[in-house]
Amino acid sequence: MGMEGVGARVARKEDKRFITGSGRYVDDMVVPGMKHAAFVRSPHAHADIKKIDVKKAEAMPGVIGVLTGKQLKADGIGNLICGWMIHSKDGSPMKMGAWSPLAVDRVRYVGDAVVVVVADTKGQARDAAEAVEITYKERKSVADAVEALGKGAPQLHPEAEGNLIFDWGIGDAAKTEAALKTAAHITRVNIVNNRLVPNAMEPRAALGHYDNAEDHYTCWTTSQNPHVARLVMSAFYNVAPENKLRVIAPDVGGGFGSKIYIYPEEIVCLWASKRTGVPVKWVADRTESFLTDAHGRDHHTTVEMGFDKNNKIVGLKVDTIANLGAYMSLFSSATPTYLYATLLSGQYDIPTIYGNVRTVYTNTAPVDAYRGAGRPEATYVVERTMEIAARELGVSPAELRRTNFVTSFPHQTPVIMCYDAGDYGASLDAAMKQADYAGFAKRKAAAAKKGKLRGIGMSCYIEACGIAPSAAVGSLGAGVGLWESAEVRVNAVGTIEVLTGSHSHGQGHETTFAQLVNSRFGVPLDSVSIVHGDTDKVQMGMGTYGSRSGAVGMSAIVKALDKVEAKAKKIAAHLLEADEGDIVIENGQLKVAGTDKNVPWFQMALAAYTAHNLPQGMEPGLKETAFYDPSNFTFPAGCYICEVEIDPETGKTDIVQFVAADDFGNIINPMIVEGQVHGGIAQGVGQALLEGAVYDASGQLLTASYMDYTMPRADDLPSFQVSTSNTPCPGNPLGMKGCGEAGAIGSPPAVINAITDALGHENLTMPATPQKVWAALRAGTKH
Repeated sequence: MGMEGVGARVARKEDKRFITGSGRYVDDMVVPGMKHAAFVRSPHAHADIKKIDVKKAEAMPGVIGVLTGKQLKADGIGNLICGWMIHSKDGSPMKMGAWSPLAVDRVRYVGDAVVVVVADTKGQARDAAEAVEITYKERKSVADAVEALGKGAPQLHPEAEGNLIFDWGIGDAAKTEAALKTAAHITRVNIVNNRLVPNAMEPRAALGHYDNAEDHYTCWTTSQNPHVARLVMSAFYNVAPENKLRVIAPDVGGGFGSKIYIYPEEIVCLWASKRTGVPVKWVADRTESFLTDAHGRDHHTTVEMGFDKNNKIVGLKVDTIANLGAYMSLFSSATPTYLYATLLSGQYDIPTIYGNVRTVYTNTAPVDAYRGAGRPEATYVVERTMEIAARELGVSPAELRRTNFVTSFPHQTPVIMCYDAGDYGASLDAAMKQADYAGFAKRKAAAAKKGKLRGIGMSCYIEACGIAPSAAVGSLGAGVGLWESAEVRVNAVGTIEVLTGSHSHGQGHETTFAQLVNSRFGVPLDSVSIVHGDTDKVQMGMGTYGSRSGAVGMSAIVKALDKVEAKAKKIAAHLLEADEGDIVIENGQLKVAGTDKNVPWFQMALAAYTAHNLPQGMEPGLKETAFYDPSNFTFPAGCYICEVEIDPETGKTDIVQFVAADDFGNIINPMIVEGQVHGGIAQGVGQALLEGAVYDASGQLLTASYMDYTMPRADDLPSFQVSTSNTPCPGNPLGMKGCGEAGAIGSPPAVINAITDALGHENLTMPATPQKVWAALRAGTKH
């Protein structure tokens, strides 16, 4: 039995159905009478809609309805909103421009939805969409955030003068300025964090079904958090009241953040289903995904980091311009503020920090959280700056970091966070030993003999995840609480159902959550079912994002298991005529400690439901619920070391070694954790070397397919050497920390630090494509 519990490398239960092609995704869902939707999208980055003529489209074969934004508004459907209020330094609220699910009089980016066509087949819907005639009057557009703030830039929204959404600050500006004046050395860096497209394996999809007889809506959607989708669609978008709306997120093929948000398509499919009287399905094609899924990153930052004569950091000043695209997506305001600037202390003891963030509208796809969400941007700023500082000061990058590590816990940073536990030196030592850091000079010389340039770079990251507690995030402007719920149902035959508000879309919850139950009750994994992703089955829960399912979702399950265990022991004690304090649970039996008296788990469960012989006054049945609101974030941390070889003839970079030493606290399933780290590093390496979303001057997305947007492939990645150390998290019952985003947070600066080490100068931005590296080799100045 012990081989299936917490800490075991159990193969994922869910993989069998995925590998054999029997997963069930939104696109697999078919309901009787279902029809297909196609959207007419703006070909312009910025234009006024002068006229929409649908007559020709309505007459096409198979067409059931051609619907516009004016009809949507007439039916009272609301605008999309941002759910996290940020105030500028002067106290004014953020400037949220109106985002109608179907544009009414103006389009603001290429891909903005204008008309929806519903027809018998997908092909007929697409043909009719091409026949819709829309007259536009083009306006000047702007795609770059820095330009959008400039004089004479076109205005996107009447609400936001100068395209500025908010001008926000954190920390003490005066104290930081004063500290920098005392510095013996100041490192100044300009940093660009490139825009990314999320590229989940499964494109977004929605199926809206209005049942006239019951006056009830069902929405199947590719969502990381179905309850939040239901809440927002009922409370803000007026699609339907909550009790008349069921949201189901079946198997979901990856999300990386992009499937947290509510998009126009889900809203429109539900509304169109009521308007047309038929169920309406929409599935994005890949180019639609490139154009309309929320993009990630896109920051321009200037940094000043001051050091005293002993190389201790005295102060850090960061100024960031973040591009939020044409409209504010659901959590877009939190990503470059509370998920970013609060991590600017990194692993370092910095006495004073000031961060200033300006967010900007541009004629591009909306930008929101993408794997790591603000934490990769902060880590990239801090870790590039540390590496450059070490080079300027002429000291080892490892030792400059060690000199400045936080060593006593708890540690209060100047930017809200209180780090509860960690051992940053241990991760650094582990990574350096594994990477044979000391032997690098020999390897560099050997590479030079072959005509190759070799470089080494490191990155020490810290991440805050499992965002909490709710009262704290509420005071910072969050529109929702960030707790999680669980319900544990023990059936009459002793099998167990765990209903969780967390959503699994590649994380392996069906396995890890069952391992937890196995460890507590000795019930085999096959007897444990995990139920998630359906608002009719599972009580209100917040979903999966920000590496929270373990630390927050599993903690809720633990609380429910505690209640089940207490009741089960009471029943067993009654059946065995023993004291409940003497009952222990081992190998699927409830025993009287130190004797051979026992009752099997299934017999106790049956007794709970027959209720023939229960303790006086006990209610029948055995199911318990719990809500868990964490007392603090969890703070995973680690050190990544990357070694590269560059071919100076072509500029191609090969990653010859990649070492990751992470501290995730207590681990439920080491194999799943390693898989999460591998995937995260792959996305981080993708950002550093290959990926970048590019708009041209007229706002057209040049990287709208895999021909032009380079995804990392197997041969771009080395074999990773992954190890973990453990400082258990004091803030949750399992001592766990999040692991899903770490790889994407820690890896980009390690890669770029290694490449710039090989180049001998810093003039390089992500992605470090062969073309850019080749040019940098011929242009830059040596250290």
